[in-house]
Amino acid sequence: MPPIPARRLLGSAAFCAAIAGFSVALASGFDFPPKRADLSDADMKRVADVTPPTNDFSKAEQYEAMQAGGATSIDPITQDSFSHISATIPFEEEQPFRLGNALFKKLWVSAPSSTQASDGLGPLFNARSCMSCHLNDGRGKPPEGGVSATSMVLRLSRPAATPEEQRGITEAQIVNFPDLIYGHQLQDLAVPGLPSEGKMAIRYTEEPVALGDGETVLLRRPTYEVTDLGYGPLDPATTLSPRVAPAMIGLGLIEAIPEADILAHADPDDANGDGVHGKAAIVRDHRTGKVALGRFGWKAQNASVRDQSADAFSNDIGISNPDRPDPHGDCTKAEAKCQEMPTGVQKRLGREEAPGPILDLVTFYSANLAVPARREASFPVTLLGKKIFYESGCISCHVPKFVTRRDSLDKAQSFQLIWPYSDFLLHDMGEGLADGQQVGSASGREWRTPPLWGIGLTQTVSRHSFFLHDGRARNLTEAILWHGGEAQKARDAFTSLPKDDRQALITFLESL
Repeated sequence: MPPIPARRLLGSAAFCAAIAGFSVALASGFDFPPKRADLSDADMKRVADVTPPTNDFSKAEQYEAMQAGGATSIDPITQDSFSHISATIPFEEEQPFRLGNALFKKLWVSAPSSTQASDGLGPLFNARSCMSCHLNDGRGKPPEGGVSATSMVLRLSRPAATPEEQRGITEAQIVNFPDLIYGHQLQDLAVPGLPSEGKMAIRYTEEPVALGDGETVLLRRPTYEVTDLGYGPLDPATTLSPRVAPAMIGLGLIEAIPEADILAHADPDDANGDGVHGKAAIVRDHRTGKVALGRFGWKAQNASVRDQSADAFSNDIGISNPDRPDPHGDCTKAEAKCQEMPTGVQKRLGREEAPGPILDLVTFYSANLAVPARREASFPVTLLGKKIFYESGCISCHVPKFVTRRDSLDKAQSFQLIWPYSDFLLHDMGEGLADGQQVGSASGREWRTPPLWGIGLTQTVSRHSFFLHDGRARNLTEAILWHGGEAQKARDAFTSLPKDDRQALITFLESL
């Protein structure tokens, strides 16, 4: 297969010019640095030397097996492989990591309770703990016939209905608008004495896809609806977006990637004509309200690990925190009985159910979960799969390497060569994966490129092999075949491969 030319990369200044209308709307708030300011000229050259994609597939690249740099875990592979502490954490910071781990696993209870430091659950909720969704700190899955959808939720949203609401999205003041009765997320659980909001129902239809060598793969297309609604009908304009819980590894390193390096891969107007756009998610930091680069969540709606943690506390568990202070969580005014339920706020402990120290510890834990080392990175079949992955154009979105900030606030993430295989930008993935739900900068067809590190350990850690935002893909081959839109060319390149080459590419992914 002849090499596919690497797409031309735009700097952040070109990116800002390409979406000038948006930057004008945000006025002076939309100013990202055009280049890194944390490096000396010598360091800048070092970064420029190590980050371009390789074209030598005869051997593994230097440091490639250590895909999170010095922070990589080299512990034996077990079901706990996503739960190890970053190797760069100093001894004196192991205690807050372990305290954060305990809080991550903590089961919250409804108020009032004798365990006053643990009450405040809900009143409407999807899970009682962070670990309930992120089993072994890994990836969630669809219910698959079970009674609980704990590691998968339905996000609810309606389009902007007025010019003022549209302005709120354009100016990144809000990412979308909740259902007037059920809020931002369908909560399928409730505290005693309160009806839950409803249940997620999934129906699958199978569709055959013929590969170039005659093999046929069956893809399952899901249809979602809500049953047993407890508070009346959904707004007809409300969209349903299923989301499985993502793996927790490497989050602090992702936050430490400089904005300029992510924006350098953006090409929203497809200036180079390769069919791959990539645009930044523009959001606001929960605490400061300042414009920030979204990089967490399926639609990159959160700018930091703390933002992601605060949202999960509020929406998934119904626990208030300094960044999401409502003790009734996602309960709306239309759910009057929910609003009347007691909360877990204890004045002697603070103004929230999870006061600042709790959010800080859970954030620290989440930011410092180690990425496991690669397996078999130098094996011939892995190197062949890597070559095919690169030449098929997959790295147009799944960018292999970055070097994190030297001045990162957390020294454990400072100046590391990492291999997340993502550009952390939004891409149109085609009608097949569209959920029809706008989330800030992301349209109903756009998704953030998920990082691929650790993907080969999904079965080991999470005990399943479901992929994509809603777990519809039952293996990596199905996940690739669902790619469309900007990824259509790469997907078609995969389908045209002979079976042995397709398996080699899968072997490469399984080594990550």
